[in-house]
Amino acid sequence: MMVFAQALELVFQPHVLAVILGSACFGMFVGAIPGLSATMATALLVPVTFFMDPVPAIASIVTATAMAIFAGDIPGALLRMPGTPASAAYVEESYRLTQMGRAQDGLGAGLFFSALGGIVGTIVLVTASPALAEIALKFSSYEYFWLVVLGLSCAIFISPGSVPKGLISLVIGLFAATIGIDNPAGQPRYTFGNIELLAGIQFIPAMIGLFAVSEIFRAVVNRTDRPRLENRMSDGILVSQFRNLVRYPVQALRGSLTGTAIGALPGAGADIAAWISYAVSKKFSRTPEKYGKGHVEGLVEAGASNNGAVSGAWIPALVFGIPGDSITAIVIGVLYIKGINPGPMVFINDPQMIYAVFVVFFLANLIMIPLGCIAIKGASTLLSIPNRVLMPIILIFCIVGSFAINNSIFGVLLMLIFGVLGFIMEENDIPIAPAILGLVLGPMLEQNFITSMIKSDGNLLAFFERPIACGLGLFTIAVWCLPLVMGLIARRKARAGTQGA
Repeated sequence: MMVFAQALELVFQPHVLAVILGSACFGMFVGAIPGLSATMATALLVPVTFFMDPVPAIASIVTATAMAIFAGDIPGALLRMPGTPASAAYVEESYRLTQMGRAQDGLGAGLFFSALGGIVGTIVLVTASPALAEIALKFSSYEYFWLVVLGLSCAIFISPGSVPKGLISLVIGLFAATIGIDNPAGQPRYTFGNIELLAGIQFIPAMIGLFAVSEIFRAVVNRTDRPRLENRMSDGILVSQFRNLVRYPVQALRGSLTGTAIGALPGAGADIAAWISYAVSKKFSRTPEKYGKGHVEGLVEAGASNNGAVSGAWIPALVFGIPGDSITAIVIGVLYIKGINPGPMVFINDPQMIYAVFVVFFLANLIMIPLGCIAIKGASTLLSIPNRVLMPIILIFCIVGSFAINNSIFGVLLMLIFGVLGFIMEENDIPIAPAILGLVLGPMLEQNFITSMIKSDGNLLAFFERPIACGLGLFTIAVWCLPLVMGLIARRKARAGTQGA
């Protein structure tokens, strides 16, 4: 109790609260711009943290990350341009709500349940960190391989349209992920002698191109302005979300816990968590036919999973000093600079510091709600701006975001190439989102498969020898086979009905 009181004293100081508020606004701004991800917001804050004490330094990163993860939903819902790869999992759902005149409803669900998922994830972080970290450490290349395959499978089955077209999109993303020298063999692949391609395809320019630039091309080709949409929500943002919480309590809790559990796995992160949670939501929904057409149920579960994963990523970082994602990797570096070594001993040597981090997590997710409401109301004015004015402004932000990745014009060229590719895919009803997930998870898939094959001396049965790997593998195969089995059952019933008639 004494330690908790000391943690509160560390956090509730005027300058620390001012840092939290400023970081919240900064994270909200960066996350809302397509291409400027939560990782970039964190990286931009690192030089500023050099002049701060440990608590405000960590508080700034925690707050900015939570805000940026939610803010990535804003351009996705309003413009069909996800701000983060995790937002791509349900961008079609939220954009359809906007087309129905329910932009604030979709964004409100993302805001409220992101905050809820973050709070649930923080509770798990406080109460079960050592236990979850122990489970996370049991994941080897075999378990990670099946987890990635499960995430890729979910991308295919939840995509709007046919499964074959979703598979085509996924293969495009996986092929793009093979380009470059960052592979187990260390050999250049598909670079065609281009030095810039040795670094591979950066997913931020690719994502900007596939979603944002393709949408700009579509607006230019169609030469029609987006209809002005009125947001039909007289009860306010939060009142509607309390109703959604009463209607979908299981989905909210399941998404929060799923996100936290996946986030606790080093290297997994919010991307896989959002895709798997959205797929699980659709699978267990009573109305799966509504998904992809503007149904808020999927947003409830995937939104909660997003920020739950942010909290979960801190579990291995704090308990063992192992980064859960790119953001906690940066955080560990900041902690070392401040003279704090993350690991089991930090709970003994600096317990007040750890509890201060927990308090900051709660504050960040609570402050997200009022700031998010302001951001939603302000961002909704974008719907009234004509395309001829809005699209050039968006294109400028896209160019800046693509250039800023490596300070290279090659990023802008990649953005344009993937913009043309995205336009062609959309014109042929091929979904874009699976391509993004394939690009993000492709390197992890290949690395874990090759590592596993080397360890097992080429024995494929080794993927089923470990208990967790066996469970994940059987579940993934069941996910593949279930649609085929259901299709066969439906055909037999149809034939039986025809013969009976």
